[in-house]
Amino acid sequence: MEGIIDFSDFAKLDLRVAEIKKVDDIEGADKLYKLVINVGELGERVICAGIKEHYSKDELMGMKIVIVANLAPRKLKGIESQGMLLAAVNDNHSRVLLVSPGKEAEPGMKVS
Repeated sequence: MEGIIDFSDFAKLDLRVAEIKKVDDIEGADKLYKLVINVGELGERVICAGIKEHYSKDELMGMKIVIVANLAPRKLKGIESQGMLLAAVNDNHSRVLLVSPGKEAEPGMKVS
């Protein structure tokens, strides 16, 4: 286990349920998708995610995921990514599984 943190550090994370509304390829990016997500009362956001090798556009459409909503925005391939999705990965990243809260979860719900 790496980097033990205090509970106060964990409490700074704003983890939310989001629903994927749109999936687009990004020109010049082999691994990235541009996702438009609904985060309930936080509105729609754009995030870039390196999951192209693991999920098709059709698989992602309508999927509910968990995101870090209060991560500072970062530009990837000229697109401002406004959060980060959570995924389980194996050591060599050959398996990537998105963290999904289930169909009953509503966009914007807090994950704690």
